[in-house]
Amino acid sequence: MSKIISIANQKGGVGKTTTAINFVASLAFLGHETLIVDMDPQSNTTSGLGLDKNSSENIYRMLIGETQVEDTIKKTSIDWLDAIPSNIDLIAAEVEFADKPGRENLLTNCLTKLKNIYKYIVIDCPPTLGFLTINSLVASKSVIIPIQCEYYALEGLGQLLKTIELIKGGLNPKLAIEGVLITMYDSRLNLANLVIDEVRKYFKEKVYDTIIPRTVRLAEAPSYGKPIITYDKSSRGSEVYIELANEFLKKQI
Repeated sequence: MSKIISIANQKGGVGKTTTAINFVASLAFLGHETLIVDMDPQSNTTSGLGLDKNSSENIYRMLIGETQVEDTIKKTSIDWLDAIPSNIDLIAAEVEFADKPGRENLLTNCLTKLKNIYKYIVIDCPPTLGFLTINSLVASKSVIIPIQCEYYALEGLGQLLKTIELIKGGLNPKLAIEGVLITMYDSRLNLANLVIDEVRKYFKEKVYDTIIPRTVRLAEAPSYGKPIITYDKSSRGSEVYIELANEFLKKQI
């Protein structure tokens, strides 16, 4: 049975897509059958894995029933890692499905067919709390929340946590916070350590020990259509995402 995990934060620029790409690449590198689902119309996860954003088989066409889920899955350059790509058409989904009964379960219904194929299915959510993110959270067992080391790190998180609680109260009672990930850490800044302290006070044991630093190589990798583990395997960015994957896996035992 697959474990489905959303990576979500409605605040942009927190390293959400960087985490999605490199987390799944690390899980696959460690030998786990993994699928990444790009639910963001910006399609940065799709292009960051070297896949075509203009493919006619994409998440939007899957949701509207024009493409079967098995025909939407694309192989990536990494063994054990597949992807369901996105493109800009997905931005129309919220309007198109506004009056559709059971619209919150569209992604759940699609992914049910894959539950015995992949060990982990990871969903990269858009930086909003609309239809696409709600669909993702309803389909998921848990959510990873990336938080950047900046002054307004916790700003707006209350709405995400409220959304999670609302979904737990009705559409998906089993939804849980998998973990909170500190991203974009710069050890030269005193503020960064203050932010970490605040996040740990708020989320306590849910915060991962692994901290993702700001690095040039991590920032460069998506422009080459590669996760950091294939762009520069020896880099610090690659090392910390492998550490994150191992920390995550230890908690699954």
